[in-house]
Amino acid sequence: MFLVKTPLAIKKSFPSLVWDIPNNTKTIYLTFDDGPTPEITTWVLETLKKHKIKATFFVVGDNVKKYPQIYQQLIAEGHAIGNHTYNHLNGWKTKSSDYLQNIEKCAELVDSNLFRPPYGRIKNTQIRKLKQHYKIIMWDVLSGDFDANLSPAKCAENVINNTKAGSIIVFHDSVKAEKNLKYALPKAIEFLKQQGFTFGVITED
Repeated sequence: MFLVKTPLAIKKSFPSLVWDIPNNTKTIYLTFDDGPTPEITTWVLETLKKHKIKATFFVVGDNVKKYPQIYQQLIAEGHAIGNHTYNHLNGWKTKSSDYLQNIEKCAELVDSNLFRPPYGRIKNTQIRKLKQHYKIIMWDVLSGDFDANLSPAKCAENVINNTKAGSIIVFHDSVKAEKNLKYALPKAIEFLKQQGFTFGVITED
């Protein structure tokens, strides 16, 4: 089980993390985790280009090493990039020194001070260390595209029904999410554009 909409109580419990970016311009922030993957990321880029949208990609270092051309394409097309560890580690289950070392290994390939913890799982000790160098980006809305038990339509509804100005929305450019993503992303984009939302990238400052 997962929470589609991050509760205010959780946001208030971890105020040093970025959960949303409030604004008066109806700007929202599409983010994609776990790429780059040749099967999916290139499709996402085509979809974003079609709609003239920029997004923020939290990349896994090992995938960047495997698919450097796709990583360079993300940058060349004007999308923002963030560190998502080198091996997609769960911070709760990983010794902090190993976790931080894995993030630095990713940083050798990914030049960004944006960081998102895989699974959203990170210890307070890890937060304190990372805050010295990184802006830690969480989310307001989770599409659930990674969940094989969810229908593609439900993933689209999760985004459509919970997005507000400033929302940071999570999709996954991963093989596991392909079926749900390829339905939900275009549907969500089309609906949100009709509602007057604009799409921004998360900045490093």
